[in-house]
Amino acid sequence: CDRLIPGVGEALRAAGARTLPQAALSRSMGGQVGKCLVVCLPGSPGGVRDALEVLGDLLPHALHVIQGGDHR
Repeated sequence: CDRLIPGVGEALRAAGARTLPQAALSRSMGGQVGKCLVVCLPGSPGGVRDALEVLGDLLPHALHVIQGGDHR
């Protein structure tokens, strides 16, 4: 990654830990490669489903900022 985006991994771990305490130890992370957002998702189908729900709320703003938009 050119730049790590720590809030993505934190959000994924926090959401997963609500249903599975071990999710707090997940290696989930997000980062920027060029103008692309790369996200490492959990290994289980349920974890991926939960993570995509979390990302649905974060993606519009994250992509806006990566593409040069402001933080508002």
